[in-house]
Amino acid sequence: MTSRTTLTGQVAWITGGGSGIGLAGAIELALAGCSVVISGRDATKLDAALEVARSKGVAVDAISAMALDVADKSAVDRVAAAIHAQYGGVDILVNSAGINFPKRFWGETDGVTFDKVVAVNLNGATYCTLAVLHGMRARGRGTVINVASFAGWHLSRLTGPAYTASKAALMALTHSFNIEEGLHGLRATALCPGEVATPILKQRPIEPSAEDKARMLQEDDLGRTIRFVAEMPPHVCINELVISPVFNRIYFGGSEFDRKG
Repeated sequence: MTSRTTLTGQVAWITGGGSGIGLAGAIELALAGCSVVISGRDATKLDAALEVARSKGVAVDAISAMALDVADKSAVDRVAAAIHAQYGGVDILVNSAGINFPKRFWGETDGVTFDKVVAVNLNGATYCTLAVLHGMRARGRGTVINVASFAGWHLSRLTGPAYTASKAALMALTHSFNIEEGLHGLRATALCPGEVATPILKQRPIEPSAEDKARMLQEDDLGRTIRFVAEMPPHVCINELVISPVFNRIYFGGSEFDRKG
């Protein structure tokens, strides 16, 4: 039987790494042997994230932070260059940066809000992937994990047009990457989680109750999933991975799912 890939010595870059899915993935990849760099817009939040990682057993020298707004192409290139200079390149890229806004539905949103969501959720992932692509090609290996969404796989009202469209497009971006870059030994996964109890839920028009959050996927569930994808042998590509809570409110409904307005 072929064993799973060891991640020892690999370099992982995680955007949206200051909290939530990104931080959970960063912790798991660091524990698996990666040198991890987390990025996010808030440097103070990143410092706190490093402390959380270290409290969970991550070695001090196994994880570091570089502040970044992924919607800024020039900043993405600068951070990617800094990672290359320090570590020699990126083996695993986790595009986990994502945003949404409370006023998200057609009758209340606007073009500026739409642009902000797409700039982070879709364009940011594209910029980061482009920034590491040629280094991955040169090494003949590389894993890109795009944190898409159940909302991009199963369309529903809850997330609004900008978020839904950006996550569906991120899934298409993932498949496009595999169509072209599989020939060079590279692979990408569209990770499509259902509801996850992360801080982004505070941006919902109605924040779910504590009881409902307890039945959602938890951050650590996604951390382990990211590690699972990364540890697959190099000849294996998981094109899409759809994961949801057993109590899937996107199917079952709830007060936040009422069709109003």
